[in-house]
Amino acid sequence: MSAAAVERPHEDRPLIAEANRIMDRLPGYRVEIIGGQILVSPPPDAAHARALSRLMSPFIAAGLADGETEALQGVGLWLPSGTEDYAIPDLVLVDADIEERLVENNCYDPVCFRLVLEVTSSNYRTDLRDKVKAYAAAKIPVYVIIDRRHQRLHVLTNPAGDDYESHRPHSPGEMVTLPKSIGAEVTLDVAEILKAGQPKSS
Repeated sequence: MSAAAVERPHEDRPLIAEANRIMDRLPGYRVEIIGGQILVSPPPDAAHARALSRLMSPFIAAGLADGETEALQGVGLWLPSGTEDYAIPDLVLVDADIEERLVENNCYDPVCFRLVLEVTSSNYRTDLRDKVKAYAAAKIPVYVIIDRRHQRLHVLTNPAGDDYESHRPHSPGEMVTLPKSIGAEVTLDVAEILKAGQPKSS
């Protein structure tokens, strides 16, 4: 069991203080600090939320919801890339003892994250570039990106420095089995997930 974290006053953390002010002014927006820069994302559209809901099913079916691991949405991840850096991935697979791993500002130690997943929005470059570096530096074992703009599902594994040694894009028609290191065998239907992430035609 790890010791409980002691949070520093936000006045001593100027970026976090500003990020929290932005969140207060813009409810529903996602505010993150990556590479010492505050990133603000608008609320997700319905198709983004639909893709995320669809993605929960395979993890739950594989038993990765209420045992040694939990599949959760919108959990803060403390990043080693800067003194105040943190991200809020769309979906994470974490060890069940995550609440013992609180660092500060409702963000948790990356050591308890087995997988992070992002569904791209208008800020897709952040997910495909900045967060690749940030999550690799945090040694997150598996990073999955649902790239709605380019209709690809990316699986990145084996973090090394600020990049991943393995980066495999997958196209509709493929079935992708995630590494067993996440705790169970999870297979994703690329076409089904990408379709869920597209707006429904009227």
